Amino acid sequence: MLALAGCPAEDHGPVAEPFFPADYAATYTEVRACRASGDHELHNIRIFADALALTPYEQRNVAFPVDAIVLKAEYDFGDSACTEAILEWSVMQRLPEGSAPATLDWAWQGVDAERQVVEEDLPRCIGCHQSCGVPPDGYQGTCAVP
Repeated sequence: MLALAGCPAEDHGPVAEPFFPADYAATYTEVRACRASGDHELHNIRIFADALALTPYEQRNVAFPVDAIVLKAEYDFGDSACTEAILEWSVMQRLPEGSAPATLDWAWQGVDAERQVVEEDLPRCIGCHQSCGVPPDGYQGTCAVP
């Protein structure tokens, strides 16, 4: 028993699962086409919304419901058409209003190309999105300029 106490922990994979399904492209709606991003390490991005996030993202007249997902698929700087392999995803999931003011009532994930969650509630994401929480430049922290 004591001999086992010094053994390294077994790797059980990622701590968290991605907020989005592997087939998100078939079920989510693209709300912003391929474009360069001054953030996200200058990657080109496409933005998708799940069914819960679609109306709030596009219409900007109702609150995002709990569990709504907004996802950025990120591509290499040189992939201006966003047709090559995805490098990573940045994802935000809506939390109950007032439940997490430090994260703008969103949960955040950075997910690598193998769909492994590599970061959660990233301060740089929250800080950037905090500045775009109100129209006309954003809506509820989404930076959703029409």
